[in-house]
Amino acid sequence: MLARLDLRGSTAPLDEVLPRPGLGEGNPKEAVQNILAQVKTNGDDALRELTERFDGCRPPSLTIGRSEMEAALARVPEDFGQALETAAENIRLHHQGQQEKRHTVSRQGLTIESWSQPVERAGCYVPGGRAAYPSTVLMTAIIARVAGVKKCVVCVPPGPDGLVPDATLAAAAVAQVDVVHPVGGAQAIAALAYGTESVEPVEVIVGPGNVYVALAKREVAGLVAVPSAFAGPSEVVVIADESAPPELVAIDLMVQAEHGPQGLAWLITWDQTTADRVDAALQELLAAAPRRKEIESTLQDAGYCVLVDDSAHALAVSDAIAPEHLEIMTVEAAELAGQVHHAGAIFCGPWSPASLGDYVAGPSHVLPTAGTARFSGALTVSDFTKEMHIVTASPEAIEKLGPTVVVLAEAEGLDAHAASLRMRQDLLAGQNDD
Repeated sequence: MLARLDLRGSTAPLDEVLPRPGLGEGNPKEAVQNILAQVKTNGDDALRELTERFDGCRPPSLTIGRSEMEAALARVPEDFGQALETAAENIRLHHQGQQEKRHTVSRQGLTIESWSQPVERAGCYVPGGRAAYPSTVLMTAIIARVAGVKKCVVCVPPGPDGLVPDATLAAAAVAQVDVVHPVGGAQAIAALAYGTESVEPVEVIVGPGNVYVALAKREVAGLVAVPSAFAGPSEVVVIADESAPPELVAIDLMVQAEHGPQGLAWLITWDQTTADRVDAALQELLAAAPRRKEIESTLQDAGYCVLVDDSAHALAVSDAIAPEHLEIMTVEAAELAGQVHHAGAIFCGPWSPASLGDYVAGPSHVLPTAGTARFSGALTVSDFTKEMHIVTASPEAIEKLGPTVVVLAEAEGLDAHAASLRMRQDLLAGQNDD
């Protein structure tokens, strides 16, 4: 079921022997650029045309307001509404601890006051198509609200009937979203970045999606803020030894694989018996899996079992992959978790499945994929804010720090910069003479 990759005894560089999933057929970047250009030029007309082409429907409206969200919340089953509230509370509690306070430093007559200022408008992309993801509404919009964002909008692909599922709209109500736009794909990212007649442009775009969505966000980065992580198709790596229940390893590989193609699901172990048992458990569980097609698609392209020499070798392989989700099911799980350098989120021990992180643990499940965990992490409050500061200088600062500025400015050949300080030094000298 999982393709075997035996690295025991290998001295080859890992980046040369570890396969990575591709971006799919054709040239997605060129296709994305064409979609962005269409929306930028034709606005709502392009959104309707592209939605009909890719989603097979025309939504009755491109804008869904608060009253429709609240009505959806009233329609969903009571236990689902309570689950949304429980998850929302955990997400709020975790991210409220990330709010930065004002920071003031005073020295040599110079006072700098710094704080994080939230952006005014944020756009949250929520995937659709193969499944509804109300959890992603919570994992993006609630963090924006905690950050202090004034207006939060959601773009989500409509269903075959042109409508957004009640589950997603109910989550939008709980997360206090202002507007939902039934638009998906790269065209949604274009609408959020450029604006259309129905979609107000935003200042930051967040949220996971397929390769087209992730590439579209890269294309508009600079016009709007986009977190550096490539939040694309889902990934999981499980490091396991003989202590790991094989059925738990197997189901957790399936958890991320069921999102569909272009992700990855890898088992890393130094125990061949564990590899065999997990393979057998996978085959048994897969036979009864409702989303068997999606799981098989991911496993066929990027389902691997990597045999390594020991735990240190396992960590080296995992760090080379830099996976979105890393589960460690070993006797020494806590010790190994502390040695990980690159992973979007780490789940430690057999009782810590990634599913907890997907829904209720608290940190956002919007995580870096495609190796970007090497330099980026989970979505946080800081992704919705910008650093601002006020500098207030006294005459003392001009006297003590001015000469340093003059020396540095002259070294860079910036005469006006140096003169700005010299003139103030001369004014102070004149006042002292008086």
